Amino acid sequence: MALIETEKISKVYTLGGGLAALDGVSLKIEQGEFVAIMGPSGSGKSTFMNLVGCLDSPSTGRYLLESVDVGDLSRDELAGIRNEKIGFVFQGFNLLSRTSALENVELPMLYSNVPATERKHRALAGLKAMGLEGWERHHPNQLSGGQQQRVAIARALVNNPSLILADEPTGNLDTKTGSEIMALFVRLNREKGLTIVLVTHESDIAAMSRRIIKFLDGRIVSDEPVRQP
Repeated sequence: MALIETEKISKVYTLGGGLAALDGVSLKIEQGEFVAIMGPSGSGKSTFMNLVGCLDSPSTGRYLLESVDVGDLSRDELAGIRNEKIGFVFQGFNLLSRTSALENVELPMLYSNVPATERKHRALAGLKAMGLEGWERHHPNQLSGGQQQRVAIARALVNNPSLILADEPTGNLDTKTGSEIMALFVRLNREKGLTIVLVTHESDIAAMSRRIIKFLDGRIVSDEPVRQP
């Protein structure tokens, strides 16, 4: 079953004379896939990710997530999907600076009304799974970039989402640390069957996925499987 299905979605921004950031994009991403989205600046890849993440809505076309037409949902229902079905990982980590690693991971569960004891238990388990046992009380400025991204991944996973959206997750990391973070994504996909859609400019990062989709001028120009070694 397709987890993500878009049917001729377009996105037109009226400012600037009606710029089409996406132009009739149709594709399917199955449950358990690991997909890399590539393309130059202005190609439409970030707009596509925003639509898939329910952060924006298409001007035309349909987007179905787990066979549900997202266009039919209310703002509250969309917020619920973003919190419970989609985990977000960003280039800049997006951690709360005055909040501990543990509290950052607990945050999505606050919006889901998870009881405090369970929140702490799940957040501790998530940090341990990311190799951060003993770092729970540290604030972001006390953590390396790689550690901060691991906290962000733990936060993205804590509500057991169907989908992880990662926007340039290695962009602020050195090569070694970036490779370690990508190895985490590979493991989450292969061992847990988690669906991952990742935006990257780097071909070596994209090569660690299982499928590469390239955008140009708001359209898909190639969609190829990655040859596994």
